[in-house]
Amino acid sequence: MTRPLRVVAFGGGHGLAASLKALRLTEPALELDITAVVTVGDNGGSSGRLRAERDAQLPPGDLRMALSALADDTPGHQTTVQLLQHRFAPVGKQDRRAAAASSAPQSADAASRAPEGDAANTSPRSGNAGIEEHAETAGETGKAAEKAGWGGVDRRIASVGGKHDPLAGHAVGNLLLLGLLELMDDPVEALRHAGWMVGAKGQVLPMAEHAVGIEADVRGGDPARPEDVVTVCGQHAVAVTPGHIEALRIDPPAPPACPAALEAIGAADWLIFGPGSWYTSVLPHLLVPELAAAIVASPARRLVTLNLAADNETAGLSVADHLAALHWYLPELRIDVVLADAKWVGEPDPVHRAAEALGARLVLAPLATADGSPRHDPESLGTALVPVLGDDR
Repeated sequence: MTRPLRVVAFGGGHGLAASLKALRLTEPALELDITAVVTVGDNGGSSGRLRAERDAQLPPGDLRMALSALADDTPGHQTTVQLLQHRFAPVGKQDRRAAAASSAPQSADAASRAPEGDAANTSPRSGNAGIEEHAETAGETGKAAEKAGWGGVDRRIASVGGKHDPLAGHAVGNLLLLGLLELMDDPVEALRHAGWMVGAKGQVLPMAEHAVGIEADVRGGDPARPEDVVTVCGQHAVAVTPGHIEALRIDPPAPPACPAALEAIGAADWLIFGPGSWYTSVLPHLLVPELAAAIVASPARRLVTLNLAADNETAGLSVADHLAALHWYLPELRIDVVLADAKWVGEPDPVHRAAEALGARLVLAPLATADGSPRHDPESLGTALVPVLGDDR
């Protein structure tokens, strides 16, 4: 009997969720053993508040989204997913339940109209039903938090209409994961238990054992000085910054990688990167030294799924530039397949050449949703993945 294909998918936010849903949908044609390795730099929204206020070991938002994407389709498990994705609206809302339900698609899955990836998850005008927008415009507390790299989180965010409302804006799943992490003191065990709760068809792991900071040198990051390079701190700030990112770092520069993730990479048949926000979801994995070494040493084949459209952090970058960035941050990386949407990729020749420079062949297929928005359709992506992942079976 043929063993399952071991697939490790890297990323975070909406992009990774779309990839994981697509992999699940290949089940009738392929038997997969799926591992999601999730970035741990998120410091915006609910995750940022929990990092700032509770010193959370890991930001739970992207982990929650990955678990939800892998959840079993049975009604009981899907009810649990709805619970995990439920976001508390302010007490002052006339109908808090309706308000939370209306905000859930933006904050919880790829139904958002914004481009996929962390930019969709952390934009001041997405998710949390406007709660995070309040944080972005708050006073000195928010400015101090931004300076410290906490994404402009204002701890007064929980005060709505003069009433203390500490739950407003939090997803239930974020609080659940925070509790499991504190209870078990082992992120792998905590995530395994959460996976059991939703009947996850695979495992979810953090890329590192503790949260990291993300910072970038950005030319034009300060609109008042468009030619100057400034340092932008925090995943949220990097995701929404104007200007051109010239260098990306994580802090600390060599965090301990999750041992279970290293083991999964070493045993994998396929490693999948993207889609997702390039600088805050995809590239951070290549900046963890232990993780990068494991990726290079793995006998697995490697696939890159390209985004459909640029977001704030990649404004001005061509599709080929996205591939060049992978080589810039990990020169030893070799890719086997680059998967892109035939309509959104634009002129294919530069992308063909960029793929060949990484040792890859370019596969073009319809991947986007039918409504014309720049989002991957999990069913279409899954259909495209079947012949690629299963070509040696």
